[in-house]
Amino acid sequence: MNEIFIDSLRKNTSNPYELIIIDNNSTDGSRELFEKAGAIVIHNDANYSYPYCQNQGIERAKYDVLAFFNNDIMLSKDWDVHLLKVLGKDNYDVVSFASNDRGANLRETKSSEFRWKWIKYPVLTLFGVSKFSLKLMFKLMYGSWDKYCAKKLRQHGYAMGEGFSGSVIAMNRRAIEKVGLWDESMQGADFDLYGRTKLRNMKYGDIQPLSIIAGVYQHHFGRLTAKSRKKPVQFSDAHVLRPFDEKWGAQREMFTNGLTQK
Repeated sequence: MNEIFIDSLRKNTSNPYELIIIDNNSTDGSRELFEKAGAIVIHNDANYSYPYCQNQGIERAKYDVLAFFNNDIMLSKDWDVHLLKVLGKDNYDVVSFASNDRGANLRETKSSEFRWKWIKYPVLTLFGVSKFSLKLMFKLMYGSWDKYCAKKLRQHGYAMGEGFSGSVIAMNRRAIEKVGLWDESMQGADFDLYGRTKLRNMKYGDIQPLSIIAGVYQHHFGRLTAKSRKKPVQFSDAHVLRPFDEKWGAQREMFTNGLTQK
């Protein structure tokens, strides 16, 4: 998965960038792989939560545009070029990309989810989780990836839709000045970030709620290795994490209304 991600990032990024990896004490060679690829690798001595690691990356980053990627994605050609045409314009300081699990609209989301389901499970049954099976799934899903993404861009352009795909979220430092860093008490930090941008928009109007760039597409392989875990994930900072409803229970309707696609 990491090898495929690195290849996708190199092939499809046009602007200068730094790749910062937060390694939570991996033992499978991931740390060494990313170091060999030239990434800046932050070595943690244990497994820390999602928002804690995001903030570690922000602290180390030297650029003003910050893209938070899962390592199980495939990026579209010139994703960064398209991102820079939108980010910061009209107060869109935090954005996401369309994907197979969050399309430009409900019809596209359901269609891609259905197609991915009927490709993914047969391939996993036959070949297991391997580099070969990942590439086979991807090929069966899209055919020509570049043509597929170019078609999405032609269809939707830079139209914006409230919501997000958690596997890719990008922001500028102006967003941090407005809504702060990732909340390290919220493991569901992407939903929390949406909530904070939404409330800030309602109160001050100086930032748009976290939104998807409809025509910029990325593929998310999803939780393909989760079933191989023998024990639940344990976080070293679990003592600071709190339930989502403890912070957002009173505004739960805001999430339902804002994130429901039509």
